[in-house]
Amino acid sequence: MNTLISPELQLRVEQFYFREARLLDNRQYQQWLGLITEDIQYQMPSRINVAIDNRMHGNEDMISVERELEDSKSMGCPIREENFLHLAARIDRAYKMNSWSENPPARTRRIIGNVEIDKTEEDSLKVLSNFHLYYARPGSDNFIYSGQRRDTLVGFEDSYKIQHREVIMDYSKIDVPTLGLLF
Repeated sequence: MNTLISPELQLRVEQFYFREARLLDNRQYQQWLGLITEDIQYQMPSRINVAIDNRMHGNEDMISVERELEDSKSMGCPIREENFLHLAARIDRAYKMNSWSENPPARTRRIIGNVEIDKTEEDSLKVLSNFHLYYARPGSDNFIYSGQRRDTLVGFEDSYKIQHREVIMDYSKIDVPTLGLLF
């Protein structure tokens, strides 16, 4: 972890995330595509309920979140594992006349917090952030999603782009209407 993150860098990164949330909440998905790189990896690993290994007593790994995550490297199946073309196709679908699944469109509000620049490299930043996403759909129940995002940002100053995003959902069972949202 870097201990010398300047307040200016922290503010620029936070402003980037606030702008991203505004674009998504305002359904400006095409503009959001401009915030990601063409080689993006957008992943949402599934979570499993792991029994505590008492042999690891006294070790933080005993209850680590990492032990609960399944991705393409494990035997499990991630909830989402997408690239730029997948994301662009999902966004394009939102503007089609026969997009019945989002008619009328859902109302969302993202709250982004606990933005922590974990590591700075010459041309990238590793950033952790938490989110709450409020989802309201006319004619159905309202839902709240929460979780953590682990991002790699590339670029400089005010022109950051997301090159990698891993979304870690906080859920014990999936009882929400969709995980097809952009987090």
